[in-house]
This record gives sequence, structure tokens and C-alpha cells, in this order.
Amino acid sequence: MAHIDTTVNGHILEIKVNRADKHNALSPEMYVDLARALGELNRNPDLRVALLHAEGKHFTSGVELDKWAPIFGNGKGFEVGEGEVDPFGLFGERHRKPIVMAVQGNCFTWGVEVMLNTEVRVAADDTRFAMLEVKRGIFPCGGATLRLPRQMGWGAAQRYLLTGDFWYAEEALRTGLVQEVVPAGQQLAKAREIAEAIAKAAPLGVQNVLKSTRTAWNEGEAEAAKHLFQDLHPVMQSEDAAEGVLSFIERREAVFKGR
Repeated sequence: MAHIDTTVNGHILEIKVNRADKHNALSPEMYVDLARALGELNRNPDLRVALLHAEGKHFTSGVELDKWAPIFGNGKGFEVGEGEVDPFGLFGERHRKPIVMAVQGNCFTWGVEVMLNTEVRVAADDTRFAMLEVKRGIFPCGGATLRLPRQMGWGAAQRYLLTGDFWYAEEALRTGLVQEVVPAGQQLAKAREIAEAIAKAAPLGVQNVLKSTRTAWNEGEAEAAKHLFQDLHPVMQSEDAAEGVLSFIERREAVFKGR
């Protein structure tokens, strides 16, 4: 039985983690299915944004550690096949279109690390987060050691990475780890609303926002600045840029086609 369900809703690729009976514990097979879904997001020109969420009370309790232990110990780490995209954004090509994520209940280990590789996150007010690896004899290998200190701040991140303790939705909001906290049960609707707003925006513009901000984040502002007008030039030649100008003149909402 597949535990990662995908549905196309207009220009949105909805990706649902669907293993609620096991608290959405991540198996190696689920990792592959997530990688395939993100590969489809990159390839399909009709898709403009992904919405990642989970069935059940909890986003995830963590990974199936007994199944992952041999993989973690092989010295190679996560491996993706042709046309797949690493959900943690550590190896190979990264997703080129935004991902909006909704979380609730427990959001542990891989849930946090996938979240750190997404663009906009919405949490239910009952969400609690944890990086439990140091309580299991290992350390995080899905990106938390790389990104959580920059996201939450050095001390706040180390407080949780080094202890495995919980933190909660309000602190996640205060530190910028999530962008919205809503009453439990409303997180998916809010995340879908944000995804729909992204899907209505100019796709070439959105994708280049992601490219430029990611370059600045990883390589510095000076490097990103070198590419600004190089990347803007072909966008300005697009039908969407012409539509944006025309809609401004005609004082109406623009309708973009992604070309």
C-alpha cells in the first residue's frame, strides 16, 4: 500500500503523507515516493506549487529507525534515482517550485527536516516539534544541523538539537520556523489558501524568486546579485511579463500562463 498520495488540484500538486495508523512514520519506500512526487513537481509545466500535509492527528512521529539504520550506516546517505528530487534538499537537484507545508500534532525528526527544505509553513496550535536523534544514539542527517541554527538562531537550535526536547507552535512562530499558527484542524485550509495565492502569481517570477533567494541564502548576496539581471532578462521577454504590464494598465487581475 502506498503511503504517499498525490493529487493535482489546478496548478497545485497536493502531497499527502497517509500512514496515520503508524503516526506517519517514514519508511524508505515513503522517502522514494516523496522524491518521485517532487520530481514530478519540477518536470510538469502545469504545476506551480506543492502542498505537503499529512493524514491523522500527527504529522509524523519520526522514522522507522530499524529500517533506516542500515541506510544511515552505509556511509552514503540518501540516494535518489533519475527524475527524483531529494525531499531534504541535500543531494542532487532541488525542487524549483515552492512547497507550502501544513503540520499538526507531533512533528518530529524528518518532519522538521523536510519543513526546513520548504518555503512556507503553517502549524496547528497543537503542534510540538522535536529532533529526537540524540536520544536514539545518532544525530540528525536530514539537514537540521545545517539549517535549524540559521532558522531559529544558534542557541535556540542547539537547545533542542543537543537535548531532543520538545518545542511548540508558538516558539516555532516566534523564531520564524513557521509563518502561521492556526487552531488545530484549520492548518490545511490555511496552507491551501497560501498555495492557491502562489499558484495565481506569475510562475516564472515565482521560480526566479526561489532561485535568487536560495542563491543569496547559500552563496551570499554578492553572488546572487551577479545573476539578478541575467535571470530577469528572459523573464521580461515572456508572455507573462507582457500580461503583467497590460493588467496594470487595464487595472485588472493578471492571468498568467507560465510562458
